[in-house]
Amino acid sequence: MACSRIAVWGVILAVCGALLACRSGMAPSVDRATQLENPRERVLLDTGWAFKKYQQGEVVDNLIYDVRPEVENAEDARPADAMPTEAIDLVAIEQVLKAWILPTANDFIADPKHHYQRPPSNPGSDFPYVQSNFDDSAWQQVNVPHDWAIAGPFMAGWDAEVGGGMGRLPSPGVAWYRKGLDIPAEDAGKAIFLDVDGAMSYAMVWLNGQLVGGWPYGYASWRVDLTPYILPGRRNQLAIRVDNPPHSSRWYPGGGLYRNVWLTKTSKVHVAQWGTHITTPAVSAQQAQVNVAVKINNHNRSQAHVDVTTRIFELDASNNKTGVAIATLTETAVAVPAQKNVTVTANATINNPKLWGPLPTQKPQRYMAVTQIIQAGIVVDNYQTTFGIRDIAFDPERGVVVNGEPVYIQGVNQHHDLGALGAAFNVRAAERQLEILQEMGVNAIRMAHNPPAKELLDLTDKMGFLVIDEIFDSWERKKTPLDFHLIFPEWSEPDVRNFIRRDRNHPSVIGWSLGNEVGEQYTGEAGAAVAKRLHDIAKSEDPTRPTSVSINFAKPGMALPPVMDMINLNYQGEGIRNAPEYAHLKGIRTAPLYPKFREAYPNKVIISSENAAAVSSRGEYFFPVTAGASAPVADGAGGDPISAHVSAYELYTAPFGSSADKVLGSLANHPYVAGGFVWSGWDYLGEPTPYYSARSSYFGVIDLAGFKKDRFYLYQAHWRPDLPMAHILPHWNWPNRVGEVTPVHVFTSGDEAELFLNGESLGRKIKGKNAFRIRWDNVIYQPGTLKVVAYKNGKQWAQSVVATTGSASQLQLTVDRARIRADGKDLAFITVDVQDADATNVPIADNPLNFTLAGPGEIVATDNGDPTDLTSFTSHTRNAFNGKCLVIVRGIAGKPGALTLNVTGAGLKAAQTVITTH
Repeated sequence: MACSRIAVWGVILAVCGALLACRSGMAPSVDRATQLENPRERVLLDTGWAFKKYQQGEVVDNLIYDVRPEVENAEDARPADAMPTEAIDLVAIEQVLKAWILPTANDFIADPKHHYQRPPSNPGSDFPYVQSNFDDSAWQQVNVPHDWAIAGPFMAGWDAEVGGGMGRLPSPGVAWYRKGLDIPAEDAGKAIFLDVDGAMSYAMVWLNGQLVGGWPYGYASWRVDLTPYILPGRRNQLAIRVDNPPHSSRWYPGGGLYRNVWLTKTSKVHVAQWGTHITTPAVSAQQAQVNVAVKINNHNRSQAHVDVTTRIFELDASNNKTGVAIATLTETAVAVPAQKNVTVTANATINNPKLWGPLPTQKPQRYMAVTQIIQAGIVVDNYQTTFGIRDIAFDPERGVVVNGEPVYIQGVNQHHDLGALGAAFNVRAAERQLEILQEMGVNAIRMAHNPPAKELLDLTDKMGFLVIDEIFDSWERKKTPLDFHLIFPEWSEPDVRNFIRRDRNHPSVIGWSLGNEVGEQYTGEAGAAVAKRLHDIAKSEDPTRPTSVSINFAKPGMALPPVMDMINLNYQGEGIRNAPEYAHLKGIRTAPLYPKFREAYPNKVIISSENAAAVSSRGEYFFPVTAGASAPVADGAGGDPISAHVSAYELYTAPFGSSADKVLGSLANHPYVAGGFVWSGWDYLGEPTPYYSARSSYFGVIDLAGFKKDRFYLYQAHWRPDLPMAHILPHWNWPNRVGEVTPVHVFTSGDEAELFLNGESLGRKIKGKNAFRIRWDNVIYQPGTLKVVAYKNGKQWAQSVVATTGSASQLQLTVDRARIRADGKDLAFITVDVQDADATNVPIADNPLNFTLAGPGEIVATDNGDPTDLTSFTSHTRNAFNGKCLVIVRGIAGKPGALTLNVTGAGLKAAQTVITTH
């Protein structure tokens, strides 16, 4: 008690001293200011949630955001490049809560005349789930991030409630989350906010029975102000309703509070949400100018006089500040009117800056700006912003130029799910995805087709990726009956401003994509007007980065392409359905258009924002093999409708796509194109073209479990030319093909290679110009050993061997990290390889496997990369798929120890591995 009194008197004396200083005309500097304990507090609300989802047939409450159209055509296997259609006009015939939710958007609507006024009543106040005295002890207890659908069960069949397009998992539905918040009495007088990083979707928030607000777009991060409804010194009841419509997505959206949720406490005068904007308008190796704009909110009923100062620190690889501040921006005194906000700006010059740039030729070095708000001599807010100093230019000849160096985009598109973990974001799982992509040679990510978790951008900053940050898959015209076109007219401005303010300080983000293959490509000047409105909003929030919209239909001379700063082409550069093998197909048909776009827009950078759309199932090979470099998959021609698998010779594509060979050749022939993004880096849940009976896509270079398909090595050979490597396909276990033609293809970073079968040379071949594989298409299968020796500049470069194996007899476990944190979040990924007696992986093994874990931890999920496997991800039994399986393990928070994973299978020698949690 004595210590507390001393602390209180210390603050009082500091305030008095500051007031005297102000009266005598002396503004207190930050060095003389007293800092309140925890002037800004951010609490992660990750545990202690009660969860209830309405089950099929159960009566759902009527607390709806808005009415929706009836679904008349819910075709699941709709082609990905089908033309979007007009929205359906709706009239609300019952009370909806939209009018109470729309005011949440006001901070992101520029014109105050368009701000929304909250109606006076309080809908839902009498509903039991929002009441403090409601007994939720029978509800499921969950941690957040939480994806309510990922445990399944999968829904099989063509008449399933959820088909392959949305991943056959129960993501649609309405659910409630409840959590008690203990708010200390000393928080009286603070501003208190709920920050939701992602809720899928139409989220609405009640506190203590009062409807606070919400946000409908499921990929947005957003804030509601709890301050008027908080009861300090008491337990406060939070309730969140989430409503995920059926037929609302072209891929698996997940369900629920699938990203982090925070409680943020600040002084009434504080830096606004995402209230700093840091730019580096002049950068060289010798010197950099850093500009900092700070938006300050005043929630008081009287004007506030404050001083604002920002110090800049270097960051190490672990996000820790190093040493003392290297620069202090000029202290600014400002008056902030009551219930208003003010933006102040300042700048500093940093000598010999440590520049941020992409790997491998540059270093992703970062800084932290610490902004302090000082009122009456007391630091009332401490706000930290991580940023990077870099110079990025977009040159129509040289492409993307980072710190003076042209950086060719070797990119992939990534959906937001994390495979067997679903949509619930996990930092380690995302980091693992990026690590494997980096091993392939990837240096850029396009976020398809929605804003990512903020922590993913923290990773791309740290790991040195370039990012095209994307926000919408549809605008006013719809792709699925209940997608986000329903909210676009009212929410597109706040969504775009929200999205850019959140992400604009990330150095990895180099451009904004405001739409993907939107239907407004087809509507001429009307569609261009929508694009222009979004472009102008983006530029008003961030004039430093270019805008784009990815187009798969709009041509040079049409109204939409010139609106944006960049030309982002989906498939049009290489041509769509234009090769002879594709001549019989219906749909968009486009000749290769790089030259025409360049001619029409000579001052704009061109990027292949989405290319390839090749499809394959890891380890599956079908015969005969197409003689061409690219062919559409079809039953009996690269595809097997019985197994629902696609050949891994990596020559087959979706109807609108092209093989990796064709794409890379086309890009090589058009060197002014800045590079491109493959569809897709990893397989993802949903959109299982061509077999919609499956659960997940076939597009990935890496399968859903994280195992590399053969295509991985084709890209690696091209993108990492200095890495000695050679890769042979297919495997060499073909007991039923003795004496039959079994083509052998090799991917290598060398320029020629010689193939041997059982020691006999099958010829030495040169990899031709703009060729990306070496083919021996007339090999007659006989069991034994295939060996390839690759050469570069006439010298031996790399070699690889594939051999016929014995039968499966044992297991090999490989863990990505044998030491993880005991925090309930960190993960270990264990690969299970089925091997023969000689410890050689058996590439056709499909043995049933059993998994058990001993110690303070749990098996979170299992997978095998098979897109047709409808076994629940939470199952502890699973068949190997072509010799491999995956187990994901985590420790229990606060209980460090040894976790022993045991894997068994009938007729197989068991295996175990130990993971230590700390």
